[in-house]
Amino acid sequence: MTYQKFIRDKEKIAIDNDKEESAVILLLEHVTGYETNELYLKMNEEIEEDIVNKFDEIFNVYLYENKPIQYLIGYSNFYGYDFIVNEDVLIPRYETEELVENILYRYDEHFSGQKVNVCDLATGSGCIAISLALEEKNMTVIGTDISKEAIKVAKQNNEKLGANVKFLIGDMLEPLKGKKFDIFVSNPPYIPEAEEVMSLVKDNEPNIALFGGDDGMKFYRIILSGLKPYLNKKAMIAFEHGYDKKEEMIALANRYFPNSKVEVLKDLEGRDRMTFIYVGDFKWEE
Repeated sequence: MTYQKFIRDKEKIAIDNDKEESAVILLLEHVTGYETNELYLKMNEEIEEDIVNKFDEIFNVYLYENKPIQYLIGYSNFYGYDFIVNEDVLIPRYETEELVENILYRYDEHFSGQKVNVCDLATGSGCIAISLALEEKNMTVIGTDISKEAIKVAKQNNEKLGANVKFLIGDMLEPLKGKKFDIFVSNPPYIPEAEEVMSLVKDNEPNIALFGGDDGMKFYRIILSGLKPYLNKKAMIAFEHGYDKKEEMIALANRYFPNSKVEVLKDLEGRDRMTFIYVGDFKWEE
């Protein structure tokens, strides 16, 4: 059997079992050690029996034990970097890559090469904090999380990827006392508690990192109501949030930062997914 036929057969099995067909390539890359381009060069070659056996062992767990493929292989790719993930942290989503990209773009636009202090609150695996630190050397980044287990994973990723992020344990803004930031970013838990969540997510990923109170807005209220003492005079605040929370985010921003500019950005699927708040002396082209 060729690699190509093997992949097609396994993708059909995944689809028939309500699983993601993309998991097949991820798992095959993990088992073989091949990069994606190397794998596609082997499509017409016969697949080795030992690879089939190794693949099937993990694939069957994915199919029938309802475990995310990222937890089974031990990592998830985010912004071009492989991050260690396990049951103590959320699996990074592609929407959050867009948040990182937009922060970097707006840093270039508004801070233009200045050294800045950045805080990533509710850092989880550290994917936002570490990606920012690796992509922009003028950013000094701190990541915080209430979960000691999550911070342990974040520190492992920091060391593995050669970043220089400092990680602190604590509830929301509490570990930031005495510190000031130019850029503040957070992708906090934002799923409303009554919202239906697919079992693959709810039964595996830490619920403390998923749910954001009755309306999904709990942590944005906590953050924005207490954030002013931690910001420099010119500061940018960046949030990821539920796609249907645009009006609520604008109202919160206007309530706690009434003289600031608020920008809501869409993700690649056209959904209102990110809110940026610009505090202080920002220059805007009309």
